[in-house]
Amino acid sequence: MPLTTSKEMFAKAYDGGYAVGAFNVNNMETIQGIVEAGVECRSPLILQVSNGARKYAKMVYLKKLVEAAVEDSGLPICLHLDHGDSFELCKQCVDDGFTSVMIDASKLPFDQNIELSKKVAEYAHARGVVVEAELGTLAGVEEHVSNKYGCFTNPDEVEEFVSKTGVDSLAIAIGTSHGAFKFKGEAKLRFDILEEVSERLPGFPIVLHGSSSVPQEYVQMINEFGGAMPGAIGVPEDQLRQAARLAVCKINIDSDLRLAMTGTIRKYLAEHPAEFDPRKYLGPARENIKQLVKHKIVDVLGCDGKA
Repeated sequence: MPLTTSKEMFAKAYDGGYAVGAFNVNNMETIQGIVEAGVECRSPLILQVSNGARKYAKMVYLKKLVEAAVEDSGLPICLHLDHGDSFELCKQCVDDGFTSVMIDASKLPFDQNIELSKKVAEYAHARGVVVEAELGTLAGVEEHVSNKYGCFTNPDEVEEFVSKTGVDSLAIAIGTSHGAFKFKGEAKLRFDILEEVSERLPGFPIVLHGSSSVPQEYVQMINEFGGAMPGAIGVPEDQLRQAARLAVCKINIDSDLRLAMTGTIRKYLAEHPAEFDPRKYLGPARENIKQLVKHKIVDVLGCDGKA
């Protein structure tokens, strides 16, 4: 089975009242853990690569790992560029064999966002690749994406934006945030915005970025074994499940994977100070990523059994 686009995934997710998980990947163990969870749950998967991951692992290595995962698993898997910030980067990923790209021009003025998103969509569509764009901005910090203040998506703009750009899905800002420190008080997503957007764009797939829930067991594990992450709080999973029942067809998860890996490694090395074989601590980290992703697929996304 070759890599697939997200188009059919999203059509089924919209009609079925669930979302597909988009998990960021940086190395072999992360890919293995995610895909093993997908196999056990029979779930479609989106494996997404940021520009930082491209630079860290080299795209040729990551792509071969993802292709191996597709061949070994038999699952429908989409390879997606996360937060492409230029036409040139999106073009390179299309040319490299990605089946989906995101152009994030959300910091630009509305007309410039339309212009750049349309340019990417025209290039990608001519080559069978789907495109995600963003309207509104998320607060928080994650890799090269940094914004102190978020800006909610304006529902009055979404119809014009989608019709003029021709993009296939739209990331909106309803209160999620990048990174592990999302909220200082009670987390509450703006479902009124989501509902109005979905009314204006019936049947159109919506995307949520910054949707890690920051599992407290891993935050505590990190802090207990030498880390310093006081006050790390994520998006409540019940709110994400509610969003998945509505128009949200893709939910991005990155920080939770990092927390699971880092917490596991910190704990293992603290308890086995003489150990220096990376397989001994990366193996348990991979297993915890797998268990985390299984939980997300079943209890948050609702996409188990949909492959």
